[in-house]
Amino acid sequence: MYLIVIAWIYVVLMMSVAEANHSNGTLLGALMTFVLYGVGPVLLVVYLMGAPARSKAIKKREAAARAQHTANDQRAAASVEPDAGSHAPRRAEAITVDPSVAPVRKEP
Repeated sequence: MYLIVIAWIYVVLMMSVAEANHSNGTLLGALMTFVLYGVGPVLLVVYLMGAPARSKAIKKREAAARAQHTANDQRAAASVEPDAGSHAPRRAEAITVDPSVAPVRKEP
């Protein structure tokens, strides 16, 4: 694919040189020819042709993250032991409220 891109850039470069050297041509016209016929379309084609590789890399990265998450979940599940004690669980601790802070209410 890159051989075609290099060849097209060469052709457009020669078109630009021919336009710049023509008696009615200008450097601005040669620059516009190079940008509009060469650089712009080539960048678009290279970007579009690279889309499958980018999506494949994204899927690979997501699969690796999913595998890492699953491995972490399995390790966490294996390390948790059930409560084997015969005592009742503790009661919940009382939450102390700071009297200097006003409660938040919904706006009407």
